[in-house]
Amino acid sequence: MSDYFVHESSYIDDDVQIGKGTKIWHFCHIQKGARIGENCSFGQNVNVSNNVKIGNRVKLQNNVSLYEGVEIEDGVFCGPSCVFTNDLTPRAEYPKGGKYKRTLVKHGATIGANATIVCGHTLGEYCMVAAGAVVTKDVAPHTLVAGCPARPIGKVDDFGNITEREKLCSTEG
Repeated sequence: MSDYFVHESSYIDDDVQIGKGTKIWHFCHIQKGARIGENCSFGQNVNVSNNVKIGNRVKLQNNVSLYEGVEIEDGVFCGPSCVFTNDLTPRAEYPKGGKYKRTLVKHGATIGANATIVCGHTLGEYCMVAAGAVVTKDVAPHTLVAGCPARPIGKVDDFGNITEREKLCSTEG
């Protein structure tokens, strides 16, 4: 008996490490070389590609795909259907052969539902990406970003409370 849970509809490739207390729910696929920490929760239809690293206490909601080149540190929350990329110039006829851009999501970060994280960037500790945002550059720690492209609109504390709001427009003439 293992010390983690995998639903019978999910598939785990060879050479995968899964930490104690992790729960992998319906229709997930964990690919070769993936490293998953302890006490993680993967919702329905999560895909973890080859060689992806995931820390402890990470929560991946339904329909999240982590592609090769993505690294998730401890305590990260990925909302439903958020999207990660790993190639800035994808071509079906000319695959990159494992040469993908690295994306790093630092400790405690939150990514909202349907947000897109363009590869090659770092999301700082305890930052928060709003639902539907498109991240095209690094996000500083404790920064709240929103929009397309995502831009800073405030600061958040470790608990996700907004502590400052950026002035979004000026009423002065």
